[in-house]
Amino acid sequence: MTERTSAPRLSRRALMGLGAGAAALGALPVAAPAQTPAPVKTAARIVILGGGAAGTAMANRLVQRLDGAEITVVDGRAQHWYQPGFTLIAAGLKPSGYSVSRTGEWLPSAARWVNEGAAAIDPDARRVTTTGGEVLEYDYLVLACGMVLDWDAVEGFEKSQVGANGIGAVYAGPEEAAATWKAMDNFTDKGGIGLFGRPATEMKCAGAPLKYTFITDDYLRRKEHRDTSQVIYTAHNDTLFSVPIVNEKVKLLFRERGVDTRWHHVLRGVDAGARQAHYDTPEGRKVLDFDFINVIPPMRAPQVIRDAGLSWADRWVDQGWAEVDPETLRHRRYANIFAVGDVAGVPKGKTAASVKWQVPVVEDHLVADINGRAGTAVYNGYTSCPMITRIGRAMLVEFDYENNLTPSFPGVISPLEELWISWLMKEIALKPTYNAMLRGLA
Repeated sequence: MTERTSAPRLSRRALMGLGAGAAALGALPVAAPAQTPAPVKTAARIVILGGGAAGTAMANRLVQRLDGAEITVVDGRAQHWYQPGFTLIAAGLKPSGYSVSRTGEWLPSAARWVNEGAAAIDPDARRVTTTGGEVLEYDYLVLACGMVLDWDAVEGFEKSQVGANGIGAVYAGPEEAAATWKAMDNFTDKGGIGLFGRPATEMKCAGAPLKYTFITDDYLRRKEHRDTSQVIYTAHNDTLFSVPIVNEKVKLLFRERGVDTRWHHVLRGVDAGARQAHYDTPEGRKVLDFDFINVIPPMRAPQVIRDAGLSWADRWVDQGWAEVDPETLRHRRYANIFAVGDVAGVPKGKTAASVKWQVPVVEDHLVADINGRAGTAVYNGYTSCPMITRIGRAMLVEFDYENNLTPSFPGVISPLEELWISWLMKEIALKPTYNAMLRGLA
C-alpha cells in the first residue's frame, strides 16, 4: 500500500516560479575564492571531539592547511544527520532518508577517525580518554561535540511515543521527524488544539519551533480546519525571537494568523494518554489539553565538557557551554582549546550557518598559533534562520551578536518579507552549501 501524504503538489505556476527562483540564485554574485596559502609543516597533534557539521568541516579544512599534522576525530556515531532538513521531513516534503548519510563518507582520509565517544578530558594533562579506553594526547583540542537533548527533563515523555497520541518531536531525529509528520498530518485532517513552544535553555536553531507552528497553521488552512482549531505557542519568556525587529515581525504574523501566544510557559511534562501538557508558569503549574504537540526538550552541553571544567562558571550554569572568547572561539583559560558549533558558549550561533562562519575563524587562529604568529579572524556572531512562514514562503533572517540584520543578498532578498526565493534557499540551496561546508569548500 502506498503511504498517503497530503503535502501540497507544485502547480505549473509554482514550477515556473521554482525555475525563476533557481535562476535568480544562480545569478547572485559569488566572491572569487581566496588564494590558498601553502600548507604549514607541523607535527602538531590535533584532536577534534565530534564528527558532526562543525567537527567534519574543521577536519577537512585543517587537512588542507597543515602538512604532517596528526589529526584525530573522535565520534561514536555511524550516521551523519543533516539537521536543517528535519523541518522539511516533518512537513511531509522530504523522506526521512533525506537527512541521513554516513559519518565516514565526509571525513578526510588524512585524518584518523576514532569511532567512539569521549569519556573524559584532562585539559591540564592535554589528553582525551575515549569510551573504549584509548588515551589521546593532544597539542590542540577542538570541541565540536554539539549538544545533548535532555529528553528526560520532560516528564512522561519517551521518543517511542512520537507519532502516536498526537505527539511530535521534530528535533529527535530523522525517523522521529517523519513520525511527527504523520501525527501532524492526522491532526490537520481533523483540527483541534495544537501546542508548540521551545525550552528555556539555549537551543539549536531557535527559529525551528516558530517554523513548525507556521507550517502546521498553513496545513490547517489548506485543509479548511483552521477556523475550528486552536494553535497555541508557549513562549518560555516574554519574547518569540531574540532579535527585537524579528520578534516584532513574528508577533505581527502570529496576531494576523490567530496564533494564541502564552507567555512564560516552560514545558515540564506530557501525559500521552490524557493528551495533556504540563507547564511551569509564574502562577504555578498549568495544564493544557492538546490534539497535537511538538515536544522540544531542554538542551545542554555534553556531560564530558562539564566534568572537565571547561564550561562557563558564571553563565549558562545549568547548560554547561564551553567558556570561549566570543570573537576568536578560543577557550578563555586554555589557549590550546577551541570550541566550534553548538557547544561553544557564545551569545548566538547554534545553527549550521553559524558553523560555516565559525570554522574559518578557529582555523585561522589555530594555524597561526602553530606558525608562531597571532590570528586575525573574528566571528561576529553571524547566525542565519530561513524562517518558513508557510509552505512556499520564508523570511531569510540573518543577524549578528549586536542584533543587526546582516543580509547576504541586499537588494535581492529582503530579510523580513515572506518570499518564494527565501523558501528556495531553505528547500533547495541550503543542502548543497552545507555539503560543501562539510568538505571544507565553503
